[in-house]
Parts: sequence; structure tokens; C-alpha cells
Amino acid sequence: MRLGYIVLFSLFFQASFSQSDLMTEKRIQKLIQKMTLEEKVGLLHGNSKFYTSEIKRLGIPEWALSDGPHGVRAEMNRHDWKYTGQTNDSATCFPPGTAMAASWNVELAKQRGLVLGEEARYRKKDVLLGPGINIIRSPLCGRNFEYLSEDPFLISQLSISYIKALQTKDVAACVKHFVANNQEENRFVVDVNMSERALREIYLPGFKSSIVDAGALTIMGAYNKFRGEYCTENNYLGRNILRNDFNFNGVYMSDWDAVHSTEKAALAGLDLEMGTEKENYNDWYFADPLIKAVQEGRLKESLVNEKVANILRVMIKTKILDPKNREKGSLNTKEHQQTAYRSAVEAVVLLKNENQILPLDFKTLKSIAIIGDNATRKHCSGGFSSEIKSLYEVTPLQAMTDKYGKNVKINFAQGYEKQSFVAERSSEGQLNTDKVDWKLIDEAVAQAKKSDVVIIFAGLNHDFDSESFDRLHMHLPYGQETLIQEVVKANPKTIVVLIAGSPLELSGIESRVPALVWGWYGGMEAGNAVIDVLSGKECPSGKLPFTIPVTLNQSPAHALGNYPGRDLKVNYEEDILVGYRWFDTKGIEPQYPFGYGMSYTTFEITNAATDKKEYRQEDEITVKLTIKNSGKSNGAEVVQLYAGQTVSSVLRPKKELKAFNKVFLAPGEQKSVDLKVKVKDLAFYDEKTSSWKIEPGEFVLYAARSAKDIVSRLPITIK
Repeated sequence: MRLGYIVLFSLFFQASFSQSDLMTEKRIQKLIQKMTLEEKVGLLHGNSKFYTSEIKRLGIPEWALSDGPHGVRAEMNRHDWKYTGQTNDSATCFPPGTAMAASWNVELAKQRGLVLGEEARYRKKDVLLGPGINIIRSPLCGRNFEYLSEDPFLISQLSISYIKALQTKDVAACVKHFVANNQEENRFVVDVNMSERALREIYLPGFKSSIVDAGALTIMGAYNKFRGEYCTENNYLGRNILRNDFNFNGVYMSDWDAVHSTEKAALAGLDLEMGTEKENYNDWYFADPLIKAVQEGRLKESLVNEKVANILRVMIKTKILDPKNREKGSLNTKEHQQTAYRSAVEAVVLLKNENQILPLDFKTLKSIAIIGDNATRKHCSGGFSSEIKSLYEVTPLQAMTDKYGKNVKINFAQGYEKQSFVAERSSEGQLNTDKVDWKLIDEAVAQAKKSDVVIIFAGLNHDFDSESFDRLHMHLPYGQETLIQEVVKANPKTIVVLIAGSPLELSGIESRVPALVWGWYGGMEAGNAVIDVLSGKECPSGKLPFTIPVTLNQSPAHALGNYPGRDLKVNYEEDILVGYRWFDTKGIEPQYPFGYGMSYTTFEITNAATDKKEYRQEDEITVKLTIKNSGKSNGAEVVQLYAGQTVSSVLRPKKELKAFNKVFLAPGEQKSVDLKVKVKDLAFYDEKTSSWKIEPGEFVLYAARSAKDIVSRLPITIK
């Protein structure tokens, strides 16, 4: 390395970093000086599916990566995608991303991060590939279940808690997929185009918060193109935004097989190439071709040194080079399982409860019909890269039988059949069947007729919610709508529990059933959680993290006809009006709004007021309110605060989420709640000046229970 580079490097870090950071940078430079070019490059690409090469003589071990946004994935063979078949690699399986977001509980996100960090360390993993935080733009995206929400603020708050906690266990989080991987259809090649304002206001905030506020140590580049260039070789994304705007000095890695060049990707800031399907690892773009590019003078070795420094920096921060001081971790403890249970319970969303049919009183029930393939299906092992080898997984039927089978007659019927994943797939690659099995429906109707109450476990499975392909439609598959309609005719006391990670079309069943519950994929404790909510042992407190449209064509990407794109290009014409922003601003009534969820108890939100009426741009706004549990059972309410500008020179959403707080209360208990918003967070991105701008004038703050249910409207003035 040239002396001038070392001096410049040293001066920069002395000015910007603490003493410990300065010592880390000196340590990094000493290690780099001892490496050969070949050793450096060996750190920049995989030597197997989930590892990079060691440099034994310098005490640098292999770097171990693992899938795992909601659980540490089972051990795989080094050179193919088959599992090793070990008996000691079962993990705690949490509910996936949309369920985490449905809890609206940042403390619970923190607890998840701690558990995953402990289990990753016990399994000797260094990097956990998650969370996935791409915006839920279309109801059809196959990976919606892994992601969190349609709202960037909700995504940011949960991700910050998750990442900070995970990394305290000496494991690096890997936030994915940077950026605009909002559909699986043509994900390897589709070219995404959007306005700079949409990028800055909707699609980047989660990544910015993960880096700036949470200190995420690694970021994964997406498969797709962005404005004509693959994300992994897009200089604007990798240099201008990640390195310059967000001051990211961690590792920018590729998704598996997402690299398409050596020089372009290297110059754009990519550090680590993973998963390329070339048999010889030396042929990868960041292997021998990178060495050759340096030797021939097409790339400077200082660029390689920069990438090596980023990797060593993360290794040092996670104590990989200081193993004696590193967290040892733990696996499948009772505490881990309890956290998984709480995560599943708090995700459950009560959508409808006519005549208070829920909770069920098992002291008076003599018989109950449990119907549906999802009553017995296990979901942890599905979804491709997010699949988890769970230590156990409790199904709803198993939980019902264990908890109430001795005193209540349980009548089970499958109701619908999951058709063959291979035989029934269409030419587009998506399972596409609406086959109605009348034999199974007749059996279900017979069980419903002889039962006091019916619970149908309907929805999707990982033939639909999965990486690699999008759904073709939004309605219930396998003839479930017909099943539900026929069962309700036989027994009006029918409760439908939906197991799914993406929005579904519910208009065909919503008006027919007295109770509707969204149970998500609940992880290893799925059955226990949902049965405890149905029985009233637990009070539902989940809120929708996305809008459920009446029909697919209400959703902005589909209303404007710009999904999945044309000629492998997709233009985000809806711009900043994603999710509830679209429905609010356009005056469209959804099936269920963003942030919606009922409870078994009732809450009163009163005395909402701002601390001032006028604010300057450097101020912080405090909204104070009182919330009281006016019902008869313990419960929790999510108080939501939205903000909108009355008059603006540019199109702005009617309102946007700016703060929230999940409040737990006993019957009769009340609490005072403060919700804080910085005035600067009311800004919009001004494309004319390439900066954030607040136009003085009237704003309105909305204290709310959902995007639709406004409790108080609080006008303020920004000077």
C-alpha cells in the first residue's frame, strides 16, 4: 500500500472516529500489509455456498454466513444445496417478517434479535442474512411474508430494534435486498425505474435507519436492475447512497448469483461475491478475474484493500479475530421458545368479531369442528431460503387437542386439498389451481353440522408465499371460498382463521362469517398461539402491517397497470403513493385498512394535544394523550400517529405514519402516552434541490387506531 494512502486514511479516521475505532483501523491496515493479493481476494468471494476462505497464518478464519431472518437455517453441504442431515441443527423458528410487523412491538423485535443472535453464535455463524425489509408494493410478491410492511417508518422502527439486539451477540445482521426487489417475477433481470422522491421517501428509509440508527454491519445487494444497471454494479446505489449518503463502512455483499461483472461491480462498491453457480470458485468475478484486473492495471490494488478493510472491520466488531471474548450463544432454550410464542400471539389480528363470538368459552362447548388443511400443515420448512428446520412446530389441531381434547369433542375434516406442487404448476412457475373437491367439502359440512362451533383454518402455504415466484392472483386457492360458504350454511357459528403472509381477497367470505382472524405463519408455536387467542387466554393485539384491498385492481401497482412491467422493465408510476398512502389520497375504501386490528377489550383514547401550536424546523413535537382500558380483560392497543400537510407545492399523501406506541393495560387501567415527532421528519424530498424540504404552513397530526380510525385531529403550524 502506498504511504500517502496510509497517511490519508489515518488522518480521516483520527478526525472521524473514537480512539477504539482508530485502533481497529490501525489493526486492519497492519493485517492488509501482511497479505498477498491472492489472500486478499480470497476474502472477497465464497469458497463454498456459505463460507469465505480463511487465512490461517494471519489468524483469520473462514467467515460463516447463514440464512435466517426468522431462524437459523439448517446446515447445508458446502458445495450443493442439499442439507447435511445433522441431528443437532434444529432452531427456534419465529413467525416471519409480516407477522413481526403485525405485532407493532419494538421490544418484541428486540427480543427476537437477541434470540437469533444467541442461536447463530451457538451454531458458529458470523453473519445472519436478514432482516428482509423491502417494501410490500404488490399483494402478489412471493416474498411479502418475509418482508415487513408497506410503510417505511414501521419497517425502520422494528428493524432498528432487531438489528441492534442481534449484533450485541457478536453476529452481523445483513439487511436485504438493496434495493427495490419488490417482486419475484423476473427478479434476476427486471429493470426498476422510479422517481428520486419515491426512492428517498419510500424505498430507502428502512435501509438508512438500519445503517445510520442501528449500525447494520452488512447489506445485501438485490438481483434486479435499478435504472438500467444491476444493483450490485450500480455506482449510484453502492457509492453515492451507501458509502457517501449513509456513511456505510461495513460489507456490501451480493445476493447469491447476483454479480455480473468484475470491474464494474468492484468500482461500484461491492465487497463480497456470494453464490455464483460456477463450479470452480476461482472463476468467480471476484476471484481470479479480480486478481488479473489488478495485475493488468485495470483496477488498483487500493480498491481491493478497501474491500478487505470492510470485511476485517466487521470481523473485528463481531470479535471473530478475538474469539476468547466472543459470545458463545445458546440454542432452543425455554426462554427462546417463550419469545417465539409471544411473537406469534402478538401478531394475531382480529379482523371481525360479530356478536362477540370470540373468545370461545370452552366450559360450555361440547363439540368443535376443526376444518382445513392449514389446521394440520406445518409451515416452518417452506419458503426456500427462509425455510427453518424447527425443533418442533405445533399445529392448530395439535394445540386444540392437547388443550381441550379431554373435555370437548373435536371433529376434524381436511376440507380442501393441497394439490401437488409439481404437477399443478403453470407455465409461469406458480401453483395455479382453484379445484373444488366436493368430497372433502361434504365431509367438512357433515362435521360442521354435528358441532357447536366451527373453526376453518384457511389461507395460503409456501406453495404461494415463497421466494422465486409471485402469486398469479389474490384469492383463496384450492376452492376454499366454496368450502367456507358451504360450511357456513351448515353452521353459522363459523370462525375463519387465515394463515398467510400476504394480502388476500376476502370479499367472498367476509360478509358470510361472524369472525375472521389473521393468524400468519406463526413459527414453531403457531398452534399454541392462535388457539390461546381463540380461547381468550390471550387477547388479540396485532395490527395489519399492510392494507388489504377489496380486489387486486385497487392496489396502486395493479390499478395503474405497472406490475410486473413490460419488456423486463417496470416503472413505479404510483410514485410515493404506496399502500395506505394511495388509498387515503385517492379516497378508495379498502377491505381492511393499514394498522387495523380489533381486541376482546375496549380502549378509550382521550385528551390528545400537542405541547405547542407553532413549531420551528429544528423543534420536536410531542403529542400527549391518555389511553384507558375500558373493557373487562387485559389487552394492548397500538396508538398510531400520522401527519399530513394541508397545502403543499407538491403532491403529498393525505397522511403518513410518524410514531406509534403499543400500550398494555389491565381492565380500568389508564396511562399517559407521549408520541414524539421531529419537525424535520415532516419534510418531503425536493427533487429540484436534491434535498429534504419543509414548506412552512399548516400540518395536521392524526392520533389514530388505524389509518382509517382517527381519534383526534390536531392542527399545528410550522414556521
